[in-house]
Amino acid sequence: MRGLFLTFEGIDGCGKSTQIERAAAFLKEQGIAYIITREPGGSAISEQIRTLLLNPANKGMRPQTEALLYAASRIQHLEEKILPALAEGKVVLCDRFLDSSVAYQGYGRCLGAEYVRNINAYALQHAPQQTFYFRYTPAQAQERRAGRAPADRLEQETLSFFERVCQGYEEIAQQEPQRVTVIEAADSIEAIAAQVRTRLQSYLRRRDL
Repeated sequence: MRGLFLTFEGIDGCGKSTQIERAAAFLKEQGIAYIITREPGGSAISEQIRTLLLNPANKGMRPQTEALLYAASRIQHLEEKILPALAEGKVVLCDRFLDSSVAYQGYGRCLGAEYVRNINAYALQHAPQQTFYFRYTPAQAQERRAGRAPADRLEQETLSFFERVCQGYEEIAQQEPQRVTVIEAADSIEAIAAQVRTRLQSYLRRRDL
């Protein structure tokens, strides 16, 4: 059995982490081997880079530095965790991947999608087969995040920043409709989980053909 690489994308507060847990529960019920991982992070070295990236004390970090750190973390994550799991035939459920860098650094930081893709050339060789993009407005996400733990460095960004990020996600979805499934994150958790499950079943059937 071949592995299957699935990514879950959207702005902070869109509910993707909850849906990853639901998807994992479904795979477990079906007896399908899987792993859950995340970006930035996912491996020991990548988690250290995550701490550096999200620390609110690092407000002076330049956009280019930020983008390069994400790319470096991604290479380590791919080599140590994602690619080995896929080689073993597992389903990889990844909370964020390259699309996040394109949306957050390419659009949010105004570095440009091409610049971000260029510095992530290695990751482009290992793109996910399918991506779930949870569409949510910045205002909705901000309201959902209220009352949570102290915001990290990116979560503290302005509403206009997140509006640019959302624009990035929308353009990615338009450019790659075969890979990206758009899901309205304002729906109920159960309704969204049902959509993800239906898509997941379809992806699994295709994988096993």
